[in-house]
Amino acid sequence: MSEETWLEISLEADGEMVEAISEVLARFVTGGVVIESTQIADEVGGEGRVTGLLRVSGYLQIDDRLEETKQKLQEALWHLGQIRPVPEIEFNLVADLDWSQVWKEHFHPVQIGEKLVIIPDWMDAGGDDRIAIKINPGMAFGTGTHPTTQLCLEIVAELLDSVEIENRKSISMIDIGCGSGILGIAALKLGAGKVLGVDRDQEAVEAARQNAQINGLYEQLELEVGSLREIKAGKFSFSMGEIVAANILAPVIMRLLAEGLGDLAAPGGKLILSGILEDQVPEIESGIEAAGLVLVQKHQLGDWIALVAE
Repeated sequence: MSEETWLEISLEADGEMVEAISEVLARFVTGGVVIESTQIADEVGGEGRVTGLLRVSGYLQIDDRLEETKQKLQEALWHLGQIRPVPEIEFNLVADLDWSQVWKEHFHPVQIGEKLVIIPDWMDAGGDDRIAIKINPGMAFGTGTHPTTQLCLEIVAELLDSVEIENRKSISMIDIGCGSGILGIAALKLGAGKVLGVDRDQEAVEAARQNAQINGLYEQLELEVGSLREIKAGKFSFSMGEIVAANILAPVIMRLLAEGLGDLAAPGGKLILSGILEDQVPEIESGIEAAGLVLVQKHQLGDWIALVAE
């Protein structure tokens, strides 16, 4: 094997686009996707806070299918760019790679709100007062960098923090479109009694199970392939929670509201709806009202909105 056997593909984007770009790259590259912070602000205690753009990188092996793969990748990114502009792609030849070291050179802790910090699975949580959520950053199903995920994490922490510690075990949570499982992991570490996470993507569910195991929560976090229909049909261990999260996209949220998403919330329970752009809020608010729910909170980070209904 020659020294230059890989073509590195990289793009710099803000947190709002990183996960979408990562998911596209993950379809084509070998060894997974690297998400690298380009600018870190020093914080007390040695943790870093991401302040700049994030670099998303992946690697294509140089073989007789390289040009075909590059073209398919560029087409996929073009389609993504019809939703929101995608930054220019950079291509660089690199020497043979030790995949186990690629992540360690690029991934930094990410602080969420006042309670949580997301760290790579190989890093020691140390003596920080924050609750550490360990995530395998090689899995492109949600690493906590996207504003919608950060909003959900902050809301979950806020809701559980409002419950006395000794009563938190009575709290159940359902996460629809669970991705990496990061919301469920956070909820359990914050004291929730049980969490059900479902996703249509089998690979996402497997990634979530691995992350649950990394955090010592494999037995406590129920993760299954499915969505609202399967939950309402009683296919899992429970079908109603004090907290219900749907961090998806606005059109999907509207469909789920019409199909009875609110039925999953226990009396007095909260429904977290995220993945909503600012101009989509009025439509979602109408969907909330039509579902017989009441909007109680609105959170914003950049262009993204998370709504809490009950």
